Amino acid sequence: MSHNHSDSYLQNHQHSPDQDHNHAHGVSEALSTAFFLNIGFTIIEFIGGLYINSLTILSDAVHDLGDSISLGLAWYLQGVSQKEKTKKFSYGYQRFSILGALINAFILLIGSFFILSEAIPRLLNPVQPLAGWMIPMAILGVVFNGAAVLRLKKEKSSSINADMVRLHLLEDALGWIAALIAAVVMYFFDLPILDPILSIALSLWLLWNTFKNLNKSVRIILQQTPSSINELAIKEAVCEHKAVASIHDIHLWTMDGQFHVFSAHIVLKEGSNFSESFLVEVKNELKSLIASFEIKHITLEFEWPQEECLEE
Repeated sequence: MSHNHSDSYLQNHQHSPDQDHNHAHGVSEALSTAFFLNIGFTIIEFIGGLYINSLTILSDAVHDLGDSISLGLAWYLQGVSQKEKTKKFSYGYQRFSILGALINAFILLIGSFFILSEAIPRLLNPVQPLAGWMIPMAILGVVFNGAAVLRLKKEKSSSINADMVRLHLLEDALGWIAALIAAVVMYFFDLPILDPILSIALSLWLLWNTFKNLNKSVRIILQQTPSSINELAIKEAVCEHKAVASIHDIHLWTMDGQFHVFSAHIVLKEGSNFSESFLVEVKNELKSLIASFEIKHITLEFEWPQEECLEE
């Protein structure tokens, strides 16, 4: 393998400390703005939902409370993730985001089941909400969530966490558009059952997405191989190197869904030049190659021909 691949990869993917700091600061500011917009509107929702007697608004208030917690944790963890690794956390602090996801998931599950327990009986005895008040609430929902989406969208190279938060807020805005349509219908027609139906629909949608995220978090904690990484492709690429005879004892996992870790034993070919400079060159080339698969932390151990691996 030539040096061209390694050099071009490093040139295309390395960032200066100033760039990384400015990017992290921009994402942190965007998340803080989205957090304050979301928590402010959540308070308005709870007050308005109780006054208007609308379970649809209360169910979305619970949803937005979960979003606010997610945003708050994402904002806090954005700063924590910049901390250097320590003796207690040798891989760094990336996995703290998974802890936040688990906490958020359980809060959303409890809230969703509470809303369902209130909404299902109302299917039999629906209560007409104050639809005239629901309309301005829905408009506020679209405005607040839309503003948060636009603020996060300004960070053109935002983190995956910020992208997911932006997507979630966009879905919230779309949900409020649906609530606005239902409010307009109930304003002109006596259809109070629309309120619990929409509330149940929003709660079921929230439960579905919460379970998906919870499942993803649990798989990360259990160190499942990331589905986005093709381990076979990495193995085949490494074995194409002129100095590599085979690769084994491969371990591939992720810290938080973004920070992927890889380790393996590399058996060198017979007759290779085993000088120190040659081994350093081979290791650098292999690390650059593996890093091109979006691997952030790489550990390689060389084994000589005919050497017995004690770890298999």
